[in-house]
Amino acid sequence: MSIHADSFPKEPAEASGATVYTLSERASDAEAKELAAKENLSDAIAGVDLPTDSDGIVANILIDLAQRETQNRSLVFAKSVVGEIDNADLHKKALKSAGFRVLKSPDVPSVLIELGFLSNPEDEKRLTAENWRSTIADKVRAAIDGYFAKRVARSPF
Repeated sequence: MSIHADSFPKEPAEASGATVYTLSERASDAEAKELAAKENLSDAIAGVDLPTDSDGIVANILIDLAQRETQNRSLVFAKSVVGEIDNADLHKKALKSAGFRVLKSPDVPSVLIELGFLSNPEDEKRLTAENWRSTIADKVRAAIDGYFAKRVARSPF
């Protein structure tokens, strides 16, 4: 899980609320594509530049198969996070996808949570309010607990 706050100066009023992202090679919209490009550049600068090619066709196929299952589990988890957060705190399109490098682990379900936009004055107030951050942390924790409770319940072991 990667937790961020972003800035989207083009349309500050439109850029408001929390958004949960999952991995997809095709972005769900232009905003997601732009954000992924910016975040991936930041990761590369910070030294988290993941390799994009690997040796061997078989290795690529195995990674792709594992990543497909992981993407399915990531989507289930993302929906759980969105379900826990109040609609008033969510972006108008709360669930999106894009090619974020930070989400490319082939075997670990991953989501990126944008809690809000520092470029939006109302979001900035929420993001800087300790009570709001505590409430959001509790909701994300509840989503995590709910996700794993369902996984354990389905486990054949």
